[in-house]
Formats: sequence, structure tokens, C-alpha cells
Amino acid sequence: MKILVTGGGGYLGSEVCRLAVQRGFEVLATRLSTPAPHGRSLRLDVRDEAAVGRVFMRHGPQVVVHTAYRQTGPEMESAIVRGSHAVALHAHRCGARLVHLSSDLVFDGEAAPYREEDEPRPVSAYGAAKARAEELVRELHPEAVLVRTSVLYGKPEPGPQERLAASGGSFYTDEIRCPTVVSELAEALLELATLDVRGPLHVAAPDAVSRLELARLLGAVDPAGAPAPPGRPRDVSLDSSRAEELLRTRLRGVREVLK
Repeated sequence: MKILVTGGGGYLGSEVCRLAVQRGFEVLATRLSTPAPHGRSLRLDVRDEAAVGRVFMRHGPQVVVHTAYRQTGPEMESAIVRGSHAVALHAHRCGARLVHLSSDLVFDGEAAPYREEDEPRPVSAYGAAKARAEELVRELHPEAVLVRTSVLYGKPEPGPQERLAASGGSFYTDEIRCPTVVSELAEALLELATLDVRGPLHVAAPDAVSRLELARLLGAVDPAGAPAPPGRPRDVSLDSSRAEELLRTRLRGVREVLK
């Protein structure tokens, strides 16, 4: 199977590529600036619709896993919205299965745990961009699966959550997420590449913990706690029971993993 992973140099994308190579897939790893360590690296700006079309038509992937994004900065919205538009459009045109990555931050944090049928109500610019990307993907590629997940951790080298915990400082006591091991999510995405599942699907580990508890579990020394500032969703924990029934891959809770 030929699989194309956008954001192949990123934290999640590189793990999807690594596991796909191990399984004998032909892996195309697109990247913008960060090198893609696994698979055949292709430079691609997903915001460039014409360039995306050329890459998809030339290489004819059977599966596309879209992980490329920006979380902050002036290019955040265009990377998420325009990039998702271009990837969904051309994945559909070339007949590729699309596994699209979204976020728990499409929700407002006022009615957790969230199920797939709950209406997105983002309160942050990042969450709004992810929600808009979901709308475009559903319109352009109705057969795509939209995977909503949470914060990721667990690579051998320190990732964003590990670095944050090691930096010390104060952590939110009332922002609740479902931290998920990055390699386990990558396994689930590769499994979803072969399943007939479409629409939103919540794929996150079962433990809902605060940012403060996550920092403690990741080894932060005597971290301080504080309430989250206005403009951040509080409890965006996901109900992933549907994914648990569909998938062989088991996502372990953070307390099981780190204790």
C-alpha cells in the first residue's frame, strides 16, 4: 500500500511514517521545513493547491494521512484551513482514502465528555481553524475519517509535553485533556487507513486529567497550579468509546503509562 503522510517531519507525522515503513508500506512523507526522517521525503506546502494536486497525481497514493498544521503564529489559519482544503480536494480526486487529524479544541469545554455527534463550538483561534477544516473536509471528501484527538506525548526524545513539564512554572488546574501516547495514536491511524469509517471519530486515551496532573505524571518537580486564563476551553475530554469498539489498537490512559 502506498501511503502519503503530510507533516512527515512533525511529532505525529514522523511516527506514522516510522510505523508504516516498519509494516512494509511505500511511504511518501511530505514536509515544509522540518526534515522527514522516515519514508521518501517530498517538499510540499499544503497551502499550495496546485502543488498538492501535482504531487497527488504524480504519486497516486492509496491512503493520505493529513497531520500537517501550525498551532500558533500568523500562518496558523492558512496552514490548517487552506492546507486541509487542498489535501481533501486532491485526495478525493485521486481516489485516496483520507485520514484527517483534528482536535479536541473544536469544543468549548462546557459539556464534556464530548461525543462525535456533539456540535463543535471552538473558543480559540486554533480550535476555530480546526473546526472550519473539518467542515471543508466533510464537504470535499465525504468518505474521509476525521480523527479528533488530544495532547500527545511519549516519544523516547522529549516532546512538547515533556519539555513543558521540565520547564517548571505554573500549570492549569482546570484545563482537562485526554493525553495520548503518540505511537499508539499512530498505530490507530494506520488501522483506520484500512477501515470503512467516515466522519468524526474520537481517538484519545481514556484518562481525563488536568494540565497540572499531566505535568506531575511527566516528572515536573513541585509544579505550581493556577486556573486557566479566559479564552481557553476548560474540560474538552473526549468520549472515545466508539473507537474502542472499532479498533484493535488499545490506547492506554496516562496514569497506566506513567505510573
